[in-house]
Parts: sequence; C-alpha cells; structure tokens
Amino acid sequence: MKKIFLCAINNILSGTCKEDCKFCTQSIRYHANIQRYTYKDITQIVAEAKKAKEVGALGYCLVTAGKGLDDKKVDYVARTATAIKKEVEGLNLIACNGTANKEQLSYLKKHGIDSYNHNLETSEEYYTKICQTHTWSERYETCENVKSTGLALCSGGIFGMGEREKDRDSLLQSLASLSPESTPLNFFHPNPALPIKSRNIERNEALNIISKARSLLGNNKLLMVAGGRELLFNGYEQAMFDAGANAIVIGDYLTTSGISPSSDLTMLSALGYAVETQCHTSKV
Repeated sequence: MKKIFLCAINNILSGTCKEDCKFCTQSIRYHANIQRYTYKDITQIVAEAKKAKEVGALGYCLVTAGKGLDDKKVDYVARTATAIKKEVEGLNLIACNGTANKEQLSYLKKHGIDSYNHNLETSEEYYTKICQTHTWSERYETCENVKSTGLALCSGGIFGMGEREKDRDSLLQSLASLSPESTPLNFFHPNPALPIKSRNIERNEALNIISKARSLLGNNKLLMVAGGRELLFNGYEQAMFDAGANAIVIGDYLTTSGISPSSDLTMLSALGYAVETQCHTSKV
C-alpha cells in the first residue's frame, strides 16, 4: 500500500515582514487582513506539535515571517526545537526562517532542527516581477548553505503568479540542480490585498507540473502538494497522487485555512492510501 507523508505548518511569528513579495500576505506593505503576532509562546507551539503528531504529521515546520534569520530568531527557533524534541517523539522538525548563513543553520541543526525549508518561489528570470527587495540568488545561496551544513533541504515554489510555462520549467530545473529531499509545490491563493490579483493556472497544468517535478527530482524524494491544494485538487486528489505526489500539508497554512486533518485522513483512507509513520533520512 502506498504511504503518504503528512506535514503540518506552525506560523510562529506572523505578518511582520518588510519585504515586498507580491504573493505574500505576511508583508506589512499590503495590509492584508491576517493575524499578526511576534514570537508565539513556546509552550503553545509544543502543544500544537503534539496535536499535529496525533493526526499523523511527521514533518513539522516552524515558520517565521521576515527576510531571514538574525540572532534573536535563531535563538528562538533553536529553543523551540529543543522543547519540541523533549516532548514529542518522531517529528521531523523543519525550520522555515528565510535567508540563512552556514553558522546560523549549523546552530539550528545542533539544537534539533532536521530540515530547512527555503523556496526558490519562481524562476530566476521572473523573480524580479514579484520581488524587488531581495534577489533570487540569495534564495539559491541559502539552499546551498543548507546542504553544506548537513541539514535536509526542503525547497519548492509557487505556481500561478502570472509566470509563463518556461518560467515553471526553469524553476523545476533549478530545484533539480539542488536535489532537495523534499519539494513543496504551492499554487497561488489570491488575496484582494495583494498586487497579484488572480491565479493563472488550472488543474491540468498543475498535474503536468507535478509529473515534471517527479521526473526531474527522482522517485525517492518527497514531492508535496502544499498551499492551494484545496483550490485545485479538492475531490481530485487521486489525480494528484497519480501524477507523482507522495506528500501533502495537512491543516492550515501560514495565513489561509486548509482542509481539516480529519477530512484528509478520511480522503486518504477512501483512496486506499496509508499514512507514512516513519521518517527516513533519505526522504525528509
């Protein structure tokens, strides 16, 4: 029986980013109607990690808004990771904290982080159309830093932000060059506050992206359908898995609601899939 890897996200520092990424409601520039807070209580994060594990999540991603890590964030994420590892067994802890150097990443690894997520988002050529406050190359360099420190790399992107097919292919080629252990494929979720007003991708195009990503990345890697799954694949999950996906995000995303974990577990069971119960170092 095919097993599906489940990952949950915890937005532990929300809506305080000064960057101008046109796809992101966490930017303070666009005044999106979202929850904004700094440094969620670690005790609460541990309790939420326990709940995620109870519904089958093996990956647990600690996300902070902002361009990248600084000393305060590194310390906070490290303390959070240590606290979770003390109380919750079997979780693959993923940090998603923006650009990071090797010293910062090594510190996080020492304190319990297993994987680091930093998405390329789109092609190098299209990136200037969606962000001007930092460069695509900074993102790629962070991914290289992750690999050099021995953390598992999680890197993907967002599709449907107005890019062309050649941008999508370029992004997938760039991801393949990094050989990430896990690749989240997100599909743009429009918000009226954002400069990008609509999504230019349909289900058949999304399935083609999943298929291409699987071919480029290899069969032994995690290929995760993440943000936007409920918009394109609700009721069509079988096609998504047939195309090559073997992982999904369960629960809510950073600032948008997802499908309830109980509904996803029911869906997986109905399709004849089991939930993955072990983290394998070659898969996370």
